[in-house]
Amino acid sequence: MTQGPNRLPPPPTSRIDAVLSLCLDTSAATTVALVNDTLVLSRAANKSTRHHAESIAVLVTQVLTEAGLAPQGAAAGLDRVCVGTGPAPFTGLRAGLVSARVYARAAAIPVYGVSSLDAIARAALDLLPRETRVLAISDARRKELYWGLYTAEGADDVHLEGRLEVGSAAALLSSLRQRDLLIVSAGPIPAHSAEALAVAEFGPQVELDPAIFSRIVSARLARGEADSLSTAPLYLRRPEIHGQPMERL
Repeated sequence: MTQGPNRLPPPPTSRIDAVLSLCLDTSAATTVALVNDTLVLSRAANKSTRHHAESIAVLVTQVLTEAGLAPQGAAAGLDRVCVGTGPAPFTGLRAGLVSARVYARAAAIPVYGVSSLDAIARAALDLLPRETRVLAISDARRKELYWGLYTAEGADDVHLEGRLEVGSAAALLSSLRQRDLLIVSAGPIPAHSAEALAVAEFGPQVELDPAIFSRIVSARLARGEADSLSTAPLYLRRPEIHGQPMERL
């Protein structure tokens, strides 16, 4: 397990309007962050893409302890939980969503969902001119990718053009015709698609930072868009069962 470098001390306790968010994502690795408004108090991660259920409670305890909140028990002074909704494979994503709902219920606070691709797009757009369009991608396994086309929505949010997609790198490239955009990803391009995507234009490689969920949630709530923050999972395709081919949901 690793700890992010941006650990900062909590803000003064006199800041009574601050919103304390527990943010977590299990669309790939298991990552957790504790955020006070936009200030990241602590981060923790387990880079394994398989051991989500075993990692979440340990990482949550770690970030709360580092902020001096763990002794308070389940409530821990939190105001909300923000969780990544994918797209991602079934097992890991389910572990994160169920855990987020349990923490929120135990603390009697709201839980909000944000697409993990939204956070990847926002992290990239933070480094690019505001008018840039980015195609955020992530590994869908089975030699496929998830992707979504985004533009900036203010300084903290993103706008998804169309819908999220899943398919081969060839299908993704087909969707890029006559479009001025950059491909961005969290980490290296998956090996199964790297060669095919070598012809595309790439933006900065970023991290899937769950702390960004807090910015996106705050922006959408400020616009009265709470209905867009569902914790319904984004699987995008049906699981392969009894040898039958997968289909897009």
